Formats: sequence, structure tokens, C-alpha cells
Amino acid sequence: MARSGLYKSDVKNARDALIAQGKNPSVDAVRVELGNTGSKTTIHKYLKELEEEDGVAGVGGKRASISDALQDLVERLAARLHDEAEERVAAARQEFDAKTSEHGTALVATKLENSKMLARVQEVEAALEQQDAELASTQTELQRESTARQVSEHQAADLKERLAENVAYRRSLEEKHQHAREALDHYRNSVKDQRDADARRHEQQVQQLQAELRQAQQTIAVKQEEATRLNRDGARLITELTHARQSLSTEEERTKRQIRELESLRTMAARHDVLVAQMADRDAQVHDLRQQLAVTGEKRDNLIDQVRGLDQALAQANARADAQEAVATQLKALLAATKEEE
Repeated sequence: MARSGLYKSDVKNARDALIAQGKNPSVDAVRVELGNTGSKTTIHKYLKELEEEDGVAGVGGKRASISDALQDLVERLAARLHDEAEERVAAARQEFDAKTSEHGTALVATKLENSKMLARVQEVEAALEQQDAELASTQTELQRESTARQVSEHQAADLKERLAENVAYRRSLEEKHQHAREALDHYRNSVKDQRDADARRHEQQVQQLQAELRQAQQTIAVKQEEATRLNRDGARLITELTHARQSLSTEEERTKRQIRELESLRTMAARHDVLVAQMADRDAQVHDLRQQLAVTGEKRDNLIDQVRGLDQALAQANARADAQEAVATQLKALLAATKEEE
């Protein structure tokens, strides 16, 4: 590359300095003397103009002119090869940098997408763990409620059995009460009949009636005591019947409460089924996210393979540039050997 502000006087000063040092003022030597600045083509042009101006003739006649021309050709060819190699390497580097930047951006986006997917997977897994805990709690509660339901059903069966016994006992009490009423009515009817018979026979059998009357009074006293006892038994039976009806009402209320508890258990079982269905849906979502993560991983691997391909292309370009530099070096060595032979 030409240095900005390179003049012929600069080239002349560098050439004169080399000649004063006893060195050959070649294009490369002059460029080194200038501080590795300036284009080799420009330096060669200025050197040629200076040679024409100075009228310097090559030592050794015609062979020296051919050698100088060959050296000039080799140097120009080497300079052109070097420039072309640098341009190709720069273009390759620029293309590589562009593709590397593009792939880096895509890779960053892919990593970001992977991070988002991983975060979402973690959220879904956390939700699944929470649902598992809720399901375990629900199952435990359902098991506890199922045990309570079994106990309640057993208690309900016992209560139904006791209710049947109470109903049978109540019927027995009612039958006894009915029998007592019938016995009392029968006694009253018999006493009335007996009194009527005694009254009809009163005039005919006064003495016998008095004796029978005393006996009847004694019998009436006994019967009255029996009637009183039967009345007390009837009242006690009625009280027991009232208590039995109250117990029956209490047991019916408890049975209704247990039926409501059974309905609550059925509702909880339905909720358990809904939770199981929701867990199946979450499992399907996790499966889809994992498939998307695998596809993203494949894209990332493809990008890495492309970056590796670009690295290989850059290495090949550098190898070609090194080969061109080697060819230029060999040409310079050949030129140097030709000069030594001359």
C-alpha cells in the first residue's frame, strides 16, 4: 500500500543512504529504509525514474541490463503477488468476520431462545412438582375421606339396624298398649255387666248380694289397683315411645349429614379426575418443549459446523498466501543466485 505523502525525494534519499552503506538499493531495501511504508510499485517507479535521470548504466554490459530487467520483473511480480495475496486475505477475513458476526448473532439468539425454553421447562417442571404435591395431598385427603366414608357407612348400617330395632320395639310397645287398653275396656265392661246383674238380683238375694258385694268390692279394689298399674305402665310406655321417636329423629338427622358427607367425597373424587387430566396436559406440553429444545440444539450444531467451515476456508486462504510468499521468496533467491553467477 502506498504511504500517504511519499515523494521521489524520499526514495532518492533512501537509495543514496543504502548506496553509501554499500548495500544494494532494491525495492525491498528502500521500503525497509523508509520504515516499511509506501507501495512497492511506487518505489520501483521512482527508482527507475532516478536511474534514468542519473543515466546510470548497469555494470557488466548487456548481461547486467538483462539481470536488472529480470530483477525488476521479479520484484514487480513479487510485489503484485504480495498485494493480491493481501487483498484476497483481507477479503477472506472481511467475509469471515461478517459471517462470524452473523453466526455469532444467530448463536446468541439461539442461546437466548434456549435459555427461555429452559426457563419455561423449569417453570413447567416446578408447576408439575406443585401439582404432584397437590395430587399427593388430594390422594391422602381422599384416602382419609374414603376411610371416614367407610366408617360412616358402617355407622349408618349400624344406625339403620338400631332404627329397625327401635321401630320393632315401638311396634311392640304399641301392641302392648293396645292390649292394655283392650283389657281395661274388657274389665270395665265386665264390671258393668256384673253390677247390672247384681242390681237385678238385689231384691231377691239381699243377703247373698251383700256378701257378694263385699267380695265384689274387694275384687274391684284389686281390679282398680290393676287398672292403676296398667295406666302407669301405659304412661311409661308412651314416655318410652316418645324417647324412641326422638332417638329416631336424631338418627335420621345423622344419616342425612352422612349422606351430605358422601356427596362431598364424590365431589372431591371428581376434582381428583380433573387434576389427573391437567397433569396429562402438562406432560404433553413438557414433551413439546423438549422436542423444540432438541431442534434448537441441532440448529446450534449446524451454526458451529458453518463456523468451522469458515475457519478452514480462512486457513486455506492463509495457506495460499503463504505459498505465494514462498514463490516470491524463491524468485528473489533465484534472482540473487543469477547475480552471483554474473
